[in-house]
Amino acid sequence: MPSPTSLSQTAQLANFLTQLNGSIDRRLLELATARLVDTSAVMIFGSEQPWSRSVIDHSLASGASGNCTVIGQREATTSAMAALANGASAHAFELDDVHEEAISHPGAVVIPAALALAEELNKSGHDLLEAIVIGYEAMGRAGIAVGPASHMLAGFHPTSMSGVFGAAAAAGRLLNFDSSKMNHALGIAASLASGTMEFASSGGMAKRLHAGRAAEGGLTAALLAARGFEGSLDGLAGKYGFCRIFTDEPQLELLTDRLGQRWMLDEITVKPYAACSDIHPMIQATMQLRSEYQFEPGDIESIELEGPTKAAVQNDMDGTTSVMAAQYSAQFNVAAALISDPIDPDTYQPENICLPQFAALQQKVTSIRAAEEFDATYAWKMGGRVRINLSSGKIISATVHGQKGSMHDPLEASELAAKFSRLTQGRVNPKLEELLWSIGDAEDLTSLAATLRQSTNE
Repeated sequence: MPSPTSLSQTAQLANFLTQLNGSIDRRLLELATARLVDTSAVMIFGSEQPWSRSVIDHSLASGASGNCTVIGQREATTSAMAALANGASAHAFELDDVHEEAISHPGAVVIPAALALAEELNKSGHDLLEAIVIGYEAMGRAGIAVGPASHMLAGFHPTSMSGVFGAAAAAGRLLNFDSSKMNHALGIAASLASGTMEFASSGGMAKRLHAGRAAEGGLTAALLAARGFEGSLDGLAGKYGFCRIFTDEPQLELLTDRLGQRWMLDEITVKPYAACSDIHPMIQATMQLRSEYQFEPGDIESIELEGPTKAAVQNDMDGTTSVMAAQYSAQFNVAAALISDPIDPDTYQPENICLPQFAALQQKVTSIRAAEEFDATYAWKMGGRVRINLSSGKIISATVHGQKGSMHDPLEASELAAKFSRLTQGRVNPKLEELLWSIGDAEDLTSLAATLRQSTNE
């Protein structure tokens, strides 16, 4: 058995993460601030969804006494329960940010966990931002090292699986862990990783819970480590570590490759559409065709789609059966891009997805094929192609490789601001955006917490 100071790969990562305390570059802190702004808007919007309400009610009904904010609620709770509730809200409507290569949603896990514990410990805004940087790094590293495509196609949901490591690392920063404590927290977190892709096959609300459960689980792992509970010493890369047992194609070298040079925060996609990011290239390509050519839905004979294997396998479904199905269905989203506006979250509300025009148009999608050119860059760079056969005999086609919002084609500042406004207008005190952008200078989170508690009940 290795010693507590073993330089296993998990220990190396833990050492690196703890050394960041107090020394993170301003550029990364600014990126963390931007991710906090976006995720806060997403949580506020998501907290109104019925599945979020169930998780929020459960969290508050636990009776756990604490001072941690649950979005939109006057009642407070413990850090773990707040992380559960707010993580579920952040992941509630497919609007949360993405690390494409890891195929996971770090903001929806790391930020709820960091916010809750920072509030409980009365930490500064700077402490919060450092915790976010560290959490994104740990979650992203775990996600890419597990061999994400193989991992997901085997049926594991990456956000809930690798998310526990991001939440644990963020909490470890706020608890001022040394490398040994951080390593124990990551080792404990490895036993709390969970979540399957069955929602993509038989529906249900389980996916909505996954980010919250990962936030709660990772936070719990760190709190246990703080009490002296010991985790496995190589929880990520050991013989039975996370990155070996949940995949057929582990990439263990990526746990520590170019630490301090390659940053997970530099690789984040901010979603413009409330849909699975794997099909965003198809949405964008369809919108380009709609803008470029003059045709009506009735002019369409058939539609053919190409994308990575993952999209062909897990995003091929009837999107009119539920909100979850609509947000995951390639067919539905192509139809929405032709006759509606995927940028507007209302497109995916229950009263809209059942409209007959969506059902009719998605039936014209005759095939969703896996293409080697998109598999070759999956998931570091997402790609998709849409080919529309018109009744006139004309064929029009568009390809997107590196979709809008990704690191290959980032959203402009104006687009980010428009998303924040779209998700928060009428739901929150207008001063929230200013509070968020200046959080790095805040001595504590009192004002931010008070504003978030008011967000949906005022």
